[in-house]
Amino acid sequence: MGLQEKLKELEDELARTQKNKATEYHIGIVKSKIAQIRRELLAPRKHGASGGGFDIKKSGDATVAIIGLPSVGKSTLLNKLTNAESKTAAYAFTTLKCIPGTMDYRNTKIQILDLPGIIEGAKDGKGRGREVIAVARNADLILIMIEANHPDQRRIIETELYGFGIRVNASRPHVSIGKAMKGGITINKTTTITKISERGIQATLNQYSMFNADVILHEDITVDEFIDVVEGNRAYIPAVYILSKADLVKTMPKLPFKYVPISAEKGGGIEELKRQIYEKLDLIHIFTKRKGEAADMDEPMVVRSCITVGEVCEKLHRDLKKEFRYGLVWGKSVKHQPQRVGLEHMLEDGDILQVVKRQG
Repeated sequence: MGLQEKLKELEDELARTQKNKATEYHIGIVKSKIAQIRRELLAPRKHGASGGGFDIKKSGDATVAIIGLPSVGKSTLLNKLTNAESKTAAYAFTTLKCIPGTMDYRNTKIQILDLPGIIEGAKDGKGRGREVIAVARNADLILIMIEANHPDQRRIIETELYGFGIRVNASRPHVSIGKAMKGGITINKTTTITKISERGIQATLNQYSMFNADVILHEDITVDEFIDVVEGNRAYIPAVYILSKADLVKTMPKLPFKYVPISAEKGGGIEELKRQIYEKLDLIHIFTKRKGEAADMDEPMVVRSCITVGEVCEKLHRDLKKEFRYGLVWGKSVKHQPQRVGLEHMLEDGDILQVVKRQG
């Protein structure tokens, strides 16, 4: 039996299983097995042709991927947002590879990627879905594009992204799991837990051959979220929802999520979308200086918020982190001006950083 057949069998078994206290352990095992098979299915192939138009090098200050079903207007949107010339036509699958463009906005350069339309089953490889979603997985932000008169497209897209390990507009669950040499599985909680049982936790860890571990739950999470933590390979990516072809509906639908209505052909909503892209990326400006010189305030580094000194070093030069002795920081993130900091210090918007390297 192949992996796809095993996966289908387990998903059918899960659907048949009634959810109650007596089945919590069994459900934990089944869901863990499903996650493990999905990991195998999503593992990069070790042979075969390369990306075929999907090997796009990240550039600019951030990367944004446009995801949607065929013919929702992704290519038209890319052309409106950037300097790219993505082919457009009134039929499905016009874009057959990843088309990059650059959006200039508020002194930042944001790379926008127009990806081929995905279909149901994309996470399992249909329509080159694996390659498409893999590009989105490495983006800093995803634009989920659905047609205004077909808002149900959202379910298809989110299901495919979820199956590929992408958690949209979510953050990693605040849970810590430490391996232990003995003592079995100990579970401690710093808050009230209602969505997962100790039996569910034990079943999950046992399925991953973890029989001795210290678990601390800092928030109320589900079995699926706990499995995500154990797997450790999920991508938590912010997203902006776009309703395209808004000019073709009389009234905008009332939906349980925020969205930006646009008419890419006529340019409606494009400026608002640019603003939301910029704000959702949560970018900050960092300035650098050399010893004895003034900071270059004309050319800031544009980076994601919550960036550390060590991460800035990696962006500046591949060897700078190895040669790092300490940093001097002026700005909002420190109490003294300047203040000596280490690699783990988190920078804030407008900070000035000077890196002092080790001698010899």
